[in-house]
Amino acid sequence: MEKYLEKILAESGISRPKKSPASSEKSKASEDRELVLYNDNHNTFQYVTRCLMEICRHDVLQAEQCTYLIHYSGKCVVKTGTYNFLKPLRDSLFDRGLSAEIK
Repeated sequence: MEKYLEKILAESGISRPKKSPASSEKSKASEDRELVLYNDNHNTFQYVTRCLMEICRHDVLQAEQCTYLIHYSGKCVVKTGTYNFLKPLRDSLFDRGLSAEIK
């Protein structure tokens, strides 16, 4: 589809502005990402729930729901935001022995 649009634009004499690498990096940092927490076999439900409440600022119900989703589905998106916002949260979860990733 992209090549088709490029061809039509070229035939009509319209050119797309080129993205500079700096603006590309800046937009990647400002894009919304997901913080995914994964299931493991050594942390208790109570511990994971408490970590979500303390680090991600979930209320009790939200933290418990995420914990059940993590247990039964293997993972759960626990927070969304920019990479710069999510990185300290991921690091804190990792420091507490939880497996998390920013996608």
